[in-house]
Amino acid sequence: MNGRTVLERFPAGGPRGSWPAEEFAQSRRLEGLSAEVVMDLATDMFLVIVRSGEAADASA
Repeated sequence: MNGRTVLERFPAGGPRGSWPAEEFAQSRRLEGLSAEVVMDLATDMFLVIVRSGEAADASA
């Protein structure tokens, strides 16, 4: 287990000036999750994640 939950994946080659992963993460933070964006170099995708325990805490 890597200690994170992937909420959503976004391709790295999005339109210029568009930040869909950051916008999605911000929406999750407004809902109370500690969402963050990380880059998965192996798949060339931005991942919106929460660290272990965060997703479970928010749903309780």
